[in-house]
Amino acid sequence: MSTTPTATPAGHRLLQRLILPLEPTPDVVPLYIEQTTAHSTSAGSFGLGSEAAAPRGDGAGGQRTSMSHSQVDVGDLSARHSAPVPAGAMRSFGTYFNAFPAGYWRRWSRVREVTLTVSTVGRGQIVVYRSNARGSIQRQDFRPVEGVSESVFTLPLEAFGDGGWYWFDVYAGAEDITVAGAAWSADASLARTEGTFSMAMTTMNKVSYCLDNIRALASNEDLRAVLDVMYVVDQGSDRLRDHAELAPLQEAMGSQLQIIEQGNIGGSGGFSRGMYEAATANSSTYVVNCDDDIVIEPESLLRLKTFADFARTPTIVGAHMFDLNNRSVLHTFGEIVDPWRIQPALPSADGTLGHDFALEPLRSTPWLHRRADVDYNGWWMCMIPTETVRAIGLALPVFIKWDDAEYGLRAKKAGYPTVSLPGAGVWHVSWIDKDDLVGWQAYFHERNRIITALLHSPYPRGGRVVKESQFMDVKHLISMQYFTEAGRLLAQSDVLRGPHVLHEEIGTKLPAIRGMAKDFDDAVARKDADQYPEIHVDKPPRKGRPFTEPHRALLPLWTAKTLVKQLVAPTQERAAENPQAAIPHQDARWWRLAHYDSALVSNAEGTQVSWYKRRPETVRSMLTTAIGAHVELYRRWNELQKQYRDAAGEITSFAAWERTFAANPAPQREKDSAAGGRTA
Repeated sequence: MSTTPTATPAGHRLLQRLILPLEPTPDVVPLYIEQTTAHSTSAGSFGLGSEAAAPRGDGAGGQRTSMSHSQVDVGDLSARHSAPVPAGAMRSFGTYFNAFPAGYWRRWSRVREVTLTVSTVGRGQIVVYRSNARGSIQRQDFRPVEGVSESVFTLPLEAFGDGGWYWFDVYAGAEDITVAGAAWSADASLARTEGTFSMAMTTMNKVSYCLDNIRALASNEDLRAVLDVMYVVDQGSDRLRDHAELAPLQEAMGSQLQIIEQGNIGGSGGFSRGMYEAATANSSTYVVNCDDDIVIEPESLLRLKTFADFARTPTIVGAHMFDLNNRSVLHTFGEIVDPWRIQPALPSADGTLGHDFALEPLRSTPWLHRRADVDYNGWWMCMIPTETVRAIGLALPVFIKWDDAEYGLRAKKAGYPTVSLPGAGVWHVSWIDKDDLVGWQAYFHERNRIITALLHSPYPRGGRVVKESQFMDVKHLISMQYFTEAGRLLAQSDVLRGPHVLHEEIGTKLPAIRGMAKDFDDAVARKDADQYPEIHVDKPPRKGRPFTEPHRALLPLWTAKTLVKQLVAPTQERAAENPQAAIPHQDARWWRLAHYDSALVSNAEGTQVSWYKRRPETVRSMLTTAIGAHVELYRRWNELQKQYRDAAGEITSFAAWERTFAANPAPQREKDSAAGGRTA
């Protein structure tokens, strides 16, 4: 891939350049380019809109208008850094990947002025816009152009204290005009460093995704120029070296690609191995943790590194996650950890999850213009200074869940902030298409959340964590989710055992949890509902009314009454022989499941069905255990808090992880023995 097509002024460094999609398809085009004019509404500073859509209330005292959905012809987008503008038309680059996130550069760097250079061929106008943190659009500058020209705009950042973006639109005259390139740059002397990075990609049996991502780096000259090593930590049974496609990639990348095989010690073990290798090699300024099953926008890595170089202090810089199955949808714009509940939360009340840029573009969505300050960034792609790794250690040895959030909180305490950088993104399957609070992963959610609370909660006895955990136990019990609850009870017991078992059990805990599944009906799944007995109802719902969620004021009484019902034998005689209902996953709410003695319930992916059956003796036993565990957690909180905080430095140390890596080599397979192959 060639270097940037538009020159930057002498003494400047490129911050961001205009890009178009590598594979222009209708679902990703709105993230790069638009063809509708946007303007502020007459309601004032809270509104945005377009000239062709109907207004609606925005709940903030003003009006907001959705933009029209006319799409740029994908056939016009054959180049990576240039775009044609047909005669009489306009093209806006006020989009996720091409607008400049001025508020973030204002807050986290010493840059106070950026230069925008736009190269054009043809006659027309360039109009530069800016927004403020409330989302108001203001025209900043404009320039008529003709022939082959290069327009330079000097743009101040002083007024972007709380957020706001810069972008430009191009209007064609009577003839076509081509945007040949554009670059945002700043004084190079303002950068703290000019670093390089290594990548830590953890993979387990997702070979095709992993090979695609290696291929994306191998073919990108700009990335290769600043990449030290791509460490791929292979923890699966279907290993990369079993596939012929790896050989040409290894030959092309040489020492820039290193495959490390080890036992399955989870995401925290895989990422810690990559972080360890990068930090001890002492050649990389940063290490990028990233999932294997992602689709990368390669420019994101360059933007993360550039922003990290210019950050006033060593800073963790992360990319946003888009939905792999709905590619115009941004899963989240940033996350904090609610300190009272120790749960992920949005940084501001007006933000939303799952924002679709195809329906509401950046320019017409006011909350996206407010800077989102975060506690952590998910490790789908997150760039961490190796200085930070050496200072605060590696991930908690918790296998999966909460390792990225805890690391961000730990880094923040040590003076290393995290920034989720707009304009840097990857595509990954969103959590909306999963339900990992049910099943074997519930163990890791419960244990690791409590450990994070012990380490970082500023409130006595963890704020609401213990109370909320007990309520979740009740929810699962009255929902007949006994395998899930068994995992949660084991998690609570393991927390009470203390931090010393985390490393020694990291490679054995998952098989132990999965081994419990055979004892629970709700953990046994089949492909189709037809594989179970027919639905039979002895007593239909009263007057055919659907079950509804209890009113908040009545919830304690309703829950107590419902829980008592679970402790006695099922009232409908045939519930053990025939399910009473077939419930789709999205309808399987705890307050609905509580009304049944047995039901067929589909999983989040829609691929399997389980038969939930009421078991009063199991409810009695588990409820007793849960109450006892939470009494112990509450009583011993201060003691446990001291244990975990005193041990945190040791269990995240390089030395502790070295012992764990050595204790968990890649399992020897028959094919390896026959071929005399390397396993670690």
